[in-house]
Amino acid sequence: MAILSPYLTFKAKKFNLYKITITIILCTVFYLVGFYQNSRGTISINATSSSSSTAFRCAPTNHSTTTLDFAARHFAQDPKPPVAREHHFPPCEPKYSEYTPCEDVERSVRFDRDRLIYRERHCPESHEILKCRVPPPYGYKVPFSWPESRGSAWYANVPHKDLTVEKKNQNWVRVEGERLRFPGGGTMFPRGADAYIDAIGKLIDLKDGSIRTAIDTGCGVASWGAYLLSRNILTVSFAPRDTHVSQVQFALERGVPALIGIMASIRLPYPSRSFDMAHCSRCLVPWGQYDGQYLIEIDRILRPGGYWILSGPPINWETHWKGWNRTREDLRAEQSQIEGVAKSLCWRKLVQRKDIAIWQKPTNHVHCKVNRKVFKRPLFCKSQNPDMAWYTKMETCLTPLPEVAGIRDIAGGQLAKWPERLNAIPPRISSGSLEGLTANSFVENSELWKKRVAYYKKIDHQLAKTGRYRNLLDMNAHLGGFAAALVDDPVWVMNVVPVQAKMNTLGVIFQRGLIGTYQNWCEAMSTYPRTYDFIHADSLFSLYENRCGVEDILLEMDRILRPEGSVIIRDDVDILLNVKAIMDAMQWDGRITDHESGPHEREKILFATKKYWTAPRPDQD
Repeated sequence: MAILSPYLTFKAKKFNLYKITITIILCTVFYLVGFYQNSRGTISINATSSSSSTAFRCAPTNHSTTTLDFAARHFAQDPKPPVAREHHFPPCEPKYSEYTPCEDVERSVRFDRDRLIYRERHCPESHEILKCRVPPPYGYKVPFSWPESRGSAWYANVPHKDLTVEKKNQNWVRVEGERLRFPGGGTMFPRGADAYIDAIGKLIDLKDGSIRTAIDTGCGVASWGAYLLSRNILTVSFAPRDTHVSQVQFALERGVPALIGIMASIRLPYPSRSFDMAHCSRCLVPWGQYDGQYLIEIDRILRPGGYWILSGPPINWETHWKGWNRTREDLRAEQSQIEGVAKSLCWRKLVQRKDIAIWQKPTNHVHCKVNRKVFKRPLFCKSQNPDMAWYTKMETCLTPLPEVAGIRDIAGGQLAKWPERLNAIPPRISSGSLEGLTANSFVENSELWKKRVAYYKKIDHQLAKTGRYRNLLDMNAHLGGFAAALVDDPVWVMNVVPVQAKMNTLGVIFQRGLIGTYQNWCEAMSTYPRTYDFIHADSLFSLYENRCGVEDILLEMDRILRPEGSVIIRDDVDILLNVKAIMDAMQWDGRITDHESGPHEREKILFATKKYWTAPRPDQD
């Protein structure tokens, strides 16, 4: 094979270089010519050509030309940028300053008056729900701090004088200038609740810690519960919204736990075996009527060995029958009826001294099951869930206590005395009756909430300030860990277990010596506006996602929170961003902070404060 000389190779390469150079020059020239022609804006087409093949040539000046326009003829509208929904929540009219949606006086007249059913919860339909912010009355002031609030409240906050006239001789409440004064009296204890409680304390032990939780039926202004607090007894006081107008509202202004409620046809919103003591002081409940149904309901919520205290008619009727404007025969028959129902429930009458009578529930039902041969009624309930108590109808059957091994055993387990009860393993957990909850998980939950509350206090200095808050609400309490972590502060916490919660843990909360209630947060709470100084909500909005509107829950929070009250909400960050946007429209101040474990957690914490504002003066528009 012939080998090319280096000279020939060089010549070949040089020739190729010339070809490439000439090609580049020609391409450049053609590009510039084309650019020049296009920049003149026209391409001429011979208008006289009729050939099927169109000939292109430079148009002479005497020929008509058509300019090709390559601009687009059809346009799609640009999509509108996404606009966030605008929230608007104006103030409600001043007439709604004491609005209680589920106990509305105007709505209640539609319902049956028999057995006072019309005073039970009757919530508005979806189209009736107000989409406005309930206003505080003109002149509203931040309530007094505890313990001063036990005896004083601002008249402007609850501007009602009815009870000061109607109960003048019973020392319920007085008006003194700008203040309401609460001397501590009651219908059956005009000398004061302290003296009355001392009288009870001589009949049963109120000091050894065995009695921690109590319920007061028809509470008036809740003086009994107010003065039990100094004895480490935590009381849920309840009364209907009736002719006494604002008795529960007075109680809440005093810093005393209370709810709107009545014994009519549905169960009280508490699980079985909740309270150590129940009380009725002239509460006007017909205990002996309707087959003893109301005493049967008290039996359901009393713990084994718990006490029922009754004062007022018919107790000591021999002394008071003339003052009560009733006949001896009528009062004797009523007391006999009550005594008969109590015996049929296997209660033991401990004592009756002057105006006070006390019964005790048995610690188990061993004997009670035997004596059903004597007392044919009430029978033991067979199919009901004793802890179900949200719009659940009362029954005339006796709630059976958990089985025991021996006659001296306490059904459901022995409760520790207070304060050990707070952190002792609740029997509902140690017995294994709550699937998935163990002693270890209970202890871990308690420790977790101690850390969380400590973190809250670092961020919200108001929460750390003693006396700043008094009435607290935990909207999704689970085991009551938030409340337990605050037990040494001068506050009380209403622990709510939502009826939609995966597990019913309210019984555990009561066994810890705390108080609470059931609630569906798609509805309004049975309380007055401006009940709480502080609201806590853990994963609440995740729980109610796709169940009801976020704005409806937030408007209810706005209704029951006092001006300058605070909120802490912990939830997924996306949910909190939506909540924050609605809060801004409600004119709250708020900020989202990181989880106590650091910024990498999806769960965040929203701290918010409701601004101070009131309804205008009555003479203003």
